[in-house]
Amino acid sequence: MTWTEVLGRVSFCNCDPVYNGISDNWKIFSAPPSWLCGHVIRRDCVTAPIPTADYARFKDELFLLPDLAIISRGDTGSVLVFGNRPLESMRDIAVPTDSSSSKQLLDWILEERGLDPRRVEMAPDLERMLSECDGALMIGDRALLESIANPKLVIMDLGAEWTSMTGLPMVFGVFAARKDTDISVLAKAHSDMLYQLDRFDNDLTWRLQVITNASISTGLSETRLDNYYRSEVWNRLDEDALRGLDMYLKQVCGCSEGAEWANLD
Repeated sequence: MTWTEVLGRVSFCNCDPVYNGISDNWKIFSAPPSWLCGHVIRRDCVTAPIPTADYARFKDELFLLPDLAIISRGDTGSVLVFGNRPLESMRDIAVPTDSSSSKQLLDWILEERGLDPRRVEMAPDLERMLSECDGALMIGDRALLESIANPKLVIMDLGAEWTSMTGLPMVFGVFAARKDTDISVLAKAHSDMLYQLDRFDNDLTWRLQVITNASISTGLSETRLDNYYRSEVWNRLDEDALRGLDMYLKQVCGCSEGAEWANLD
């Protein structure tokens, strides 16, 4: 099997609706968000949902697939700052090694508020992070689980804060590919992923199966995951999300231009 038959995915449940049940023609591998951009650039896979901040760094080499992303429209439930004191009082914040977009978003929010606590990069372990710092940024399934175990420690949902400040959705991840990738291969990958997302959105029996599978793999309840997919995380990139993506690239990442898109026609 060559790299043109491989798709990368985030090792969190936030993109399960796209990958769960996808054609056996594809090999799927999982990695932390901050690793996926490197995998795409090294031709380890055709495409993967890389952090938007990493796409901004490698815009000269990458373009984006339309229609698909990792998006919040308010509370995201899985990109959270934890702590024992208000954000304004934090002297230092531990940030996880597996994050890119969330760390850059946190930096932007802090700057907008006139705050500059020391950021300390650490492995994503909430107990250790808070034993050494006043605050801790957690993402993905770990954030979901920790928010259930320690609800009083949740200080801020970064997705909600972004939407409160901008009025737009937050696009944490984008499906990227090398610009020299065979368009026919990309079109097939895009078609298969979009088919799975359509199936999740329109087939209630299949949706419940995806949620059951996610519950088994994460330890989260089916009720919590149903709410997560219904009101906190989306994988379909619509016009509002495109505006949010454009603002994030320009305001947070300092890009002079918006995203470049693969022409799959």
